[in-house]
Order: sequence, then C-alpha cells, then structure tokens
Amino acid sequence: MQSALIALCAALAAAVLLLIWKIALMRRAAEEIRRGLDERLEMDTNTLLSVSSQDKAMRLLAAGLNRQLRLLRQQRQRYQQGDQALKEAVAGMSHDLRTPLTAICGYLDLLEGEGLGGDAARYLALIRSRTDHLRELTEEFFQYAVSISGKAPEMDEVRLDRALEESLAAWYAVLSARGIAPEVSLPDAPVVRRLDAAALSRVLGNILSNAVKYSAGDLAVSLDSAGTLTFSNSAPRMTQVLAQQLFDRYFTLETGRHAAGLGLSIARQLTEQLGGTISAQCQDGRLTVTVHFP
Repeated sequence: MQSALIALCAALAAAVLLLIWKIALMRRAAEEIRRGLDERLEMDTNTLLSVSSQDKAMRLLAAGLNRQLRLLRQQRQRYQQGDQALKEAVAGMSHDLRTPLTAICGYLDLLEGEGLGGDAARYLALIRSRTDHLRELTEEFFQYAVSISGKAPEMDEVRLDRALEESLAAWYAVLSARGIAPEVSLPDAPVVRRLDAAALSRVLGNILSNAVKYSAGDLAVSLDSAGTLTFSNSAPRMTQVLAQQLFDRYFTLETGRHAAGLGLSIARQLTEQLGGTISAQCQDGRLTVTVHFP
C-alpha cells in the first residue's frame, strides 16, 4: 500500500513538473509572438511571425496573426500608393495652374496700363481681385503639396537672425500697406542652426502672412540666442480656443476668408520636419506665435 502511494505521489509530481514546463514553453511562445507583432507593426517589413514552440495552439495563433499581417501589408501598400498619387496630383495641378495664372496677371497688367474708365475699369478691378485670390489659393496648395511630399530637407548652416531680416524685408510692402511697422528685437550675436533655408523662409513667410491677416495694426518680432522666434500682435477677435485651431488645415477666421487656411498648417509641418516646434497663444486679445529651433 505504501509503495503504491509513493508511486502515485511520484506520478503526480512528474505531472506537475510537466505542466509547469508546458506552461513555461507557452509563456515563452506568447512573449515571442508579442515582441514579433510589435516589431512588425512598427516597421514596414515582409517578414512574418515565427515561434520556437511546437505547441499546436501557439503555432495556429501565429499562423492566424500572419494572415492578418499579410492583409494589413496589402492595405498599407494600397494606402501609400494612393496617398503618393494624391500628393503628386495636388502638386501637379498647383504647378499647372500657376503658369496660366501668371500669364493672366500679365495681361491684366497690360489692360490696367490702357487707362480704361467707367464700367470697364470696374470690371477689370473685379477680375484682378478674383485672379489674385485664385493665385493665393494656388500658391497655398502648392506649398502644402511640397510640405507633405516627404522630401528630405536639405540641411545646412543658416543664420536665423539674417533669415528673419530677409523675410521682414520681403514683407515690408505688404505690412506697410496695412499700416504695420514691426518692432524687431534681435540678439547681438548671430544665431546659427542647421536648417533647410527654403523651408525656413516658407515658415517665416506664412507666419508673417498670418500676422497681416489678424493684426489690428501692430507687430512685435523677436529672436533670442536660444533659437526662439516670437511673433506677437493684437488680435481683438482672437481667443485661446481659436488660437489652438490656427494650425488646423483649412481653418480660417472671417478676416482670412480669401485664403485656403493652409498657411500655418504648412508652417507647422515644415517646422517639425526641421526639428523645431511651433505654438500659438492668445491672452488679453494678443496673439503670440512662437517658433523654437533647438
């Protein structure tokens, strides 16, 4: 009787050890599947999941997940192809529209030089207004297509203070027409960063364009030695909630109805591509856009 009891205890102990070993193998296989799934979801790869366990249930689980990974890869490829085709179509249409618009503006310049009067002058002014509007929209869509094209920026040493001065000079006529005389504060020493000069110019230009739209007649621009640019202007109709929406695509206030609402969205995308940050705050009726390049 005692020997039978010992044999039973030994059998139970062996069964428990076997069960523990089996559970350990299944835990290891589950961890392999988890790590493998995380890696394949994070990167675009054709490799599938594999498990070292010979357990039928675990191998069936891996096979089922591999089927879903194949379907996900196919959907991702279709999305990427369609997304790239859309980007190219937007860029192509914007470019194709720019050429005839330039010609139309040239002919309008010639007509304006003819000294037309009466209804002809009024109709010509209306055509000029609509054409300028269309040209602004086309330029915004073209810039947006460039910003989302995925093209790697061409980094080089750029002086932020000089780039800011050049942008302000380029916008001087527009600012003056709105009666805005910017107050500019620059550091004594040059502020140098590795950036794409063309992309930086678009960022600064789009921010200044936003200031022209929403400013009540003033603009303060500053740059510090840490690479932080600040654009501040009074904007009575602006609120903190609206300020947070300025970077959303197609968002405009009524005063910005002649634009597509892509300017600051483009500025944010380009700034992030250059490794910087951009934000907007509104306090006591004053809008402040801050750009930082660390």
